Amino acid sequence: MSKSLKILSTISLLAFASGAFAQDTQPAAGTETPAAGSTDSPAADTEKPDLRQPASESNPLGLQEGQTVVDENAPGTVYVKEKVGDWEIRCTRVPEGEKEPCLIYQLLRDTENNAPVAEITMFALPEGQKAAAGATIITPLETLLTRQLTLAVDGGPTKRYPFTWCSANGCYARIGFSNADVASFKRGAKATITIVPVVAPTKEIKLPVSLTGFTKAYDTVKELNTHE
Repeated sequence: MSKSLKILSTISLLAFASGAFAQDTQPAAGTETPAAGSTDSPAADTEKPDLRQPASESNPLGLQEGQTVVDENAPGTVYVKEKVGDWEIRCTRVPEGEKEPCLIYQLLRDTENNAPVAEITMFALPEGQKAAAGATIITPLETLLTRQLTLAVDGGPTKRYPFTWCSANGCYARIGFSNADVASFKRGAKATITIVPVVAPTKEIKLPVSLTGFTKAYDTVKELNTHE
């Protein structure tokens, strides 16, 4: 899956269970706020570090060991080849002479506060396989797995899919779509994925999947994976 796969799991799901709480940051009544640059501020004496002090007991000279520079164009890295409508065509770099595998990707946001919650990727499978297309949907770790996830296109028939496994990045559902399923995506306007959070087992989270640009993106990736 893509590198951006750090889902706002706890924050997003707790928002549905308990709502967002705003913190009052205004000073208490009767409390004066020190003017900018005032020497009466308790922090005034700590604004400038004492350079005579060692960086730490284990590194008294403050020596820097440096960090490894990552080549963003190295084989195995993922990049956005093209954006089509609300979909991204993402490809994985490979050694010279090999064919880059590509797929289509969309970040999914909840309908209540527009927070990023899940991801979906999809790609066409070779002819002769049981499914016409493969997809991976990744949801937060706090997803109630026993409720699985459901998907419907434009209010049509709803299908239920199980989760396959969970990792530190989230919970994965690996899905096979038939030719009829792909056709419904191509002619549809919006799909809806529904998941249930552990913290609120009676609450359903609706995640809209825009199908704007789906046909062109899907067919482009199918062509890239077949002939490039």
